[in-house]
Amino acid sequence: MFSKKRAIAGAAVAAGAALVLAGCAGGSGSTPDAAPTFDPDEKVTLNMSFWGNDVRADLYNQVIEAFNEEYPNITVNTSFLAFPEYWEKRQTEAAGGGLPDVMQFDYSYLRQYSENGLLLDLDPYLGNIIETDPLPENILSIGVVDDKTTAIPTSTNAWGLFTNPKLLEEVGVEDFPGGDWEEYTDWMGEITDAGGGTIYGGTDYTGRIQNFEVQQRAKGEDLFTEDGEVNFTKDDLKAFWEQGDAARDGITLPAQKAEELLPLSGFDAGLTASELTWDNFGAGYLANLGEGFTELNLIAPPVTEEGAKDLYLKPSMLEAVSAKTKHPAAAATLVNFLINSPESGEIFGTNRGLPASETALEAANLDPISQQIKDYEASIADRLGDAPPVPINGYGTLEQKFLEIGKELGFGTITVDEAVDQFFSEMDVVLNQ
Repeated sequence: MFSKKRAIAGAAVAAGAALVLAGCAGGSGSTPDAAPTFDPDEKVTLNMSFWGNDVRADLYNQVIEAFNEEYPNITVNTSFLAFPEYWEKRQTEAAGGGLPDVMQFDYSYLRQYSENGLLLDLDPYLGNIIETDPLPENILSIGVVDDKTTAIPTSTNAWGLFTNPKLLEEVGVEDFPGGDWEEYTDWMGEITDAGGGTIYGGTDYTGRIQNFEVQQRAKGEDLFTEDGEVNFTKDDLKAFWEQGDAARDGITLPAQKAEELLPLSGFDAGLTASELTWDNFGAGYLANLGEGFTELNLIAPPVTEEGAKDLYLKPSMLEAVSAKTKHPAAAATLVNFLINSPESGEIFGTNRGLPASETALEAANLDPISQQIKDYEASIADRLGDAPPVPINGYGTLEQKFLEIGKELGFGTITVDEAVDQFFSEMDVVLNQ
């Protein structure tokens, strides 16, 4: 059997906090020279953490119950938090040397933790404890940093636009027909006008760095180069944030309302009719929206330039193991089950994104929204380009800073010029620490 520990988000993320990890690695989790094996008779306890909500927590519980049927001697204690608080806690643990044995991991933090030696090199476990046949090579290569596999993708996802047909029907506005970002803002304005202060077209899309990335990729430019150099200018960022001026002026969900809804967004609180986000958020949105909401629409984001390869498939999340785990073989066994087992595919479905493992994908019972995600990723094939380089060390901190500055713009406490200066100052700190 397993025991479960749940942590609920409470602390605010420290604005602009940079993680100092040097000297935190090492310990008894060093990978062995010989091909490792796991002794199923050894009784061990593993701590595992993930970000998410009650819906995902229930799915993890079900998967761990299935895992324990096969591995009854491995006790798994789980904890979860909302995304920002999750990484704040990991930063604190990393500085103190106490990361969980197994962690759901985000791509934006992979280089940061890998280069500081905080994650176990999984290469010795590949092909024995961790099955590789169900994982395409391009999937496995996603988790490689400095020629070491430090994480395995559970799934892939893509950036998309969710819309709520029930709310659209209530306000009498047709779904977004496609178009550029200005046309998307105008469409949101129609909904807000028709909603009479109870339903809004969406939130300020300029608060998400991913939307900036989509627009930059349309020009053939990733945000950062392979060498970790900044690949955009202050003028690029200023032009992007200025796009939000019209949206913030009475069109999108007011900043104060958005703050009061946390940890829900305006979309899964049923107040906004659209949301730009990763496509695997659909199941969670429906669960939070509750009774009366049975479907969502999922369409491509606004177009910056016709024919551009502005979208890409990314690992929606990965599984990683602490370099200091006392039970690396048992941890690798759990990772394999979370990624490759038919049980994980059947239980998670696309909650973590489309399963990266062919074994898990074949077992996944794709409900309507899961099939919708699969169909959506096929529909944007002509906009899919190569994935950007592995995020720079500190990208997660920058992503959070971008979000925080977006909130300040929403509250009107800073100007766009001040926002640009703040973000470039933060990048200077992160890139030179």
